[in-house]
Amino acid sequence: MERDVFFVSDRTGITAETLGLSLLTQFNGIKFVKHTRRFVNSLEKAREVGEEITRLAREKGRPPIVFSTLIDEDMRRALATADGVFFDLVDTFIVPLEGALDQKSSHTIGRARESLDQSKYNLRMDAVNYALITDDGLHTQDYNRADVIILGVSRSGKTPSCLYLALTFGVYAANYPLTEEDLEDLRLPSALVGHRHLLYGLTISPQRLHHVRSERKADSPYASLRRCQYEIAQAEALYRREGIPYIDTTTMSVEEIATTILHQMKLAWRLA
Repeated sequence: MERDVFFVSDRTGITAETLGLSLLTQFNGIKFVKHTRRFVNSLEKAREVGEEITRLAREKGRPPIVFSTLIDEDMRRALATADGVFFDLVDTFIVPLEGALDQKSSHTIGRARESLDQSKYNLRMDAVNYALITDDGLHTQDYNRADVIILGVSRSGKTPSCLYLALTFGVYAANYPLTEEDLEDLRLPSALVGHRHLLYGLTISPQRLHHVRSERKADSPYASLRRCQYEIAQAEALYRREGIPYIDTTTMSVEEIATTILHQMKLAWRLA
């Protein structure tokens, strides 16, 4: 079964997508076709999206699901009249909050980000820059600034996890690739010895690793299932030997990996 889903926002669409997709994951057996419409910041644009939703409903014979975070009331009404199943994420939360706080909201587009971004932007960019300069074992001399150092074999999800931690939480996350020599010796690399308390390992099923590597270097020894099985077994043995906490990322999204690391390592959320 297939169902079209629209995420409509007057800004980046991140809030609509994040909340909407979180709700949709509770429903199995349905293929959701995603349509994100960002920067819908005029009545004309809202009407155009509404017409698109109605047109798709007629073509498919089923109304699309619509998650909206539009602030302007006229734009919200224009969208709500379309032939879709409309979920107003702003109204759902703003109206109860107005009652709880005994105050009408400003209904100003981008107001929250306007105040937050000014104070958090530099911190976020510093964290991202740190993740980039320490990616893949580079600049190990800067590990004294790290909040966490993520370990794993090649293509196990280290870099995306570090960048997500930096962008979302302002965490200084470095990553170090376990090399063939590290795995053969089952010994912690010298660059990591003085930072044991910061280490966190990633593992992944050999089958999944084989699939990921084959997309990059098909039919190579690097991507062979036997090689993947060996590397994962050795990496997990190293984690156990050195007492390094680790998680299996096989079925986890980068968001889940990052938040698990944040929680288990008790890292400070600088962008809170």
